[in-house]
Amino acid sequence: MSPFTDLTKSQPSPRLFDLPPLAMDRDGLAEDFKRYYANTLGRDTDCRSAYYPYRALSITLRDRLMERWKRTRHAHDQAQCKRTYYLSLEFLMGRSLSNAMLNLGITDEVERGLYDLGLLLEEIASNEPDAGLGNGGLGRLAACFLDSCATLQLPVKGYGLRYEYGMFRQLIENGYQIEEPDHWMREGHPWELERPEYTQRVQFGGRIEIHKDQHGRLRVHWVDTQDVLAVPFDTPIPGYRNDTINTLRLWKAAATDEFDLREFNAGSYPESVAQKNSAEHITMVLYPNDANECGKELRLRQQYFLASASLKDVLREWTRLNGDDFSGFADKNCFQLNDTHPAISVAELMRQLVDDKGLEWDEAWSITTRTMAYTNHTLLPEALERWPVRLFENLLPRLLQIIYEINARFLAEVAAKWPGDLDRKRRMSLIEEGSDPQVRMAYLAIVGSFSINGVAALHSRLLRGGLFRDFYELWPARFNNKTNGVTPRRWLALCNPALRELLEARIGEGWIRNLEQLARVAPLADDTGFRDRWHQVKQANKQRLADLVREQCGVEFPITALFDVQVKRIHEYKRQLLNLLHVIHLYNRIKRGDLDNWTPRCVLIGGKAAPGYTMAKVIIKLANNIAAAINADPDTDGRLRLAFLPDYRVSLMEIIAPGADLSEQISTAGKEASGTGNMKFMMNGAITIGTYDGANIEILEQVGEDNFFLFGLTAEQIDEVRPHYDPNRLIEGDPDFAAVMRLLETGHFNQFEPGLFDAVIRAIRDPQDPWMTAADFRAYIDAQERAAAAYRDQPRWLRMSILNCAGSGPFSSDRTISEYNRDIWRMEPVAPDPVR
Repeated sequence: MSPFTDLTKSQPSPRLFDLPPLAMDRDGLAEDFKRYYANTLGRDTDCRSAYYPYRALSITLRDRLMERWKRTRHAHDQAQCKRTYYLSLEFLMGRSLSNAMLNLGITDEVERGLYDLGLLLEEIASNEPDAGLGNGGLGRLAACFLDSCATLQLPVKGYGLRYEYGMFRQLIENGYQIEEPDHWMREGHPWELERPEYTQRVQFGGRIEIHKDQHGRLRVHWVDTQDVLAVPFDTPIPGYRNDTINTLRLWKAAATDEFDLREFNAGSYPESVAQKNSAEHITMVLYPNDANECGKELRLRQQYFLASASLKDVLREWTRLNGDDFSGFADKNCFQLNDTHPAISVAELMRQLVDDKGLEWDEAWSITTRTMAYTNHTLLPEALERWPVRLFENLLPRLLQIIYEINARFLAEVAAKWPGDLDRKRRMSLIEEGSDPQVRMAYLAIVGSFSINGVAALHSRLLRGGLFRDFYELWPARFNNKTNGVTPRRWLALCNPALRELLEARIGEGWIRNLEQLARVAPLADDTGFRDRWHQVKQANKQRLADLVREQCGVEFPITALFDVQVKRIHEYKRQLLNLLHVIHLYNRIKRGDLDNWTPRCVLIGGKAAPGYTMAKVIIKLANNIAAAINADPDTDGRLRLAFLPDYRVSLMEIIAPGADLSEQISTAGKEASGTGNMKFMMNGAITIGTYDGANIEILEQVGEDNFFLFGLTAEQIDEVRPHYDPNRLIEGDPDFAAVMRLLETGHFNQFEPGLFDAVIRAIRDPQDPWMTAADFRAYIDAQERAAAAYRDQPRWLRMSILNCAGSGPFSSDRTISEYNRDIWRMEPVAPDPVR
């Protein structure tokens, strides 16, 4: 008998749950910590590992979260409220310990309680690994959104995958990126709660059978499948000091108990269980390399596994509360698809409603198109996922049938709107025809969703006018914009405690819940005493960052220098290469003695390159070679330093953002959907140097051109220049640019590695360069000189820094989520009973 069958002979008494509230003071927290450390974990005075104090403290805090977590769930049930489900393949949560203490409001009490026991909170907190559940901006945005949903007391549950290994741990050896497994769960994850009673079964492969039921209706059965179990693990998501704890549910893949008994009896035990054991590979690694067929199949398995298990879970919860009546389902539920990865959810919800629940197609389609909402995060056509039809046929045959049916009905609607326009039908079809037909997943998401949004004003406009123009012309009311934001709890209150204290002393702490209140700081930009205090905070934060760079890179960053920072995923469109060209230009100026009005500068670059992205990895190598040459040259001492910070992650950004002076947001205009790093830096008082791209535009509008270093072609200008783009003419006509290229082409930075950077040189000189690096070189150099001049005028720079922080209010994820809720989700906040 399953251990999860319902109780029959006995039922738990309410007294079982009648527990007194847990203490939130230093003594009560310390007592629980001691009990967990000594009894639950079995440690004593002989233990010297710093991990076990972290584990004991995590469990102590999780108990406090748990009593609020259960009250939140009961409040949602009792309110019979509408709910939203946020489906994302990434949730880059970072560390949970400090965030939990901040949102529970007990950081000081915990610190004092531990100090009484001879322990330092900072040392304990540093032992928590970053949760390896995401890669970059997409996953961190999802984490910020969950924080805001809980703080705004909106009934939102996140659904994702419980990756055993993160993307990879990045090492730098001889300047090259080396990837090592990121086994972040090696010691377990104390914040999660396994919920095996809600395990779901996900199907793959198999074949389709069709028959008529007793009413003469055709019914489809997906049979002979290779099934995988989806086991849920729940992580609490605390709101800011409001007793609300929402849920992030992550699915772990597990083999079923079944295996081929005939093969086992024939002595082929390994073969009999191999297929089932391989099921666990689905959630083993974040982002398998999909450059080969096996990688593509695993990626599609991950996406379907997430969609199928999550939708089954939601339907299970619905039937628990409402039975098999789905007439009100669309009024009470919404699914937000975070980018194109979960787009298969459209077809899977149809399958579950039609095949499993017995609904007619039209009723199921009405429910689907009133509950699905799609957020697009990219303007790069190659990033819009397409999967071979043949892969669907083998892996998800029933889903392919449904997609074909959706497509046929959709193309009939297109034909009715534009009779005889066969080219438009071809462009809009969910199936891209050719020698190897592909399923266009973004189009599936659009056709099945009632809302399609971009993530910055420019991004949404370019989607409507370019990438999705045909769909916008068909359904203009479905398209909207929701500019991204970041949570001020983690990205200011938590990561920059000194600035938090300064702000609270002058304007109170209301800004932590309502970031628009930071606007009250703007008048203080002209207050000399406040500027001096601001400078002290920034210098202390720069020292913390300089200590990190020394420890990780062996490079000294003097804190009087301008800290020029670019940390993000390494990609050609983000143009780390343009940054490096400027560094070479500065180096060349030093070598030729052009030192008038020099501004000492420390340049920090960090980020990971996808393992299969050769050019990105070459750019990392170039950065490290340039750094080695510059940092070893006596002429640069006190003038210029460059460091590449390995293994960039959330916990490092919590040190980097408060310590940065200049924020590099230099993507090719029209390529960055939004950006969120730009918001974190701005919130902490860094000034942006950036192109007219993504959310940079809205930051510029907020702070004005006097407090932003704008450069480069706009997206429209790039379209005009591209047909006659001639980078070689630009290089020859600019002595500074020619000098930079001469150093690259003569092998100055690869004297013992000939030809190493030829691909980079060719890319810069290529008239077909999609990133148009050379086109913006001169404007970038000039903008950097303006930034250097501004930094030399410290009162002016501090004023700009304060005004950037004061203007960051609109870039809170609370504002973003409020707009999602107002325009898309339409839920009412639900407050649980407070814990007394």
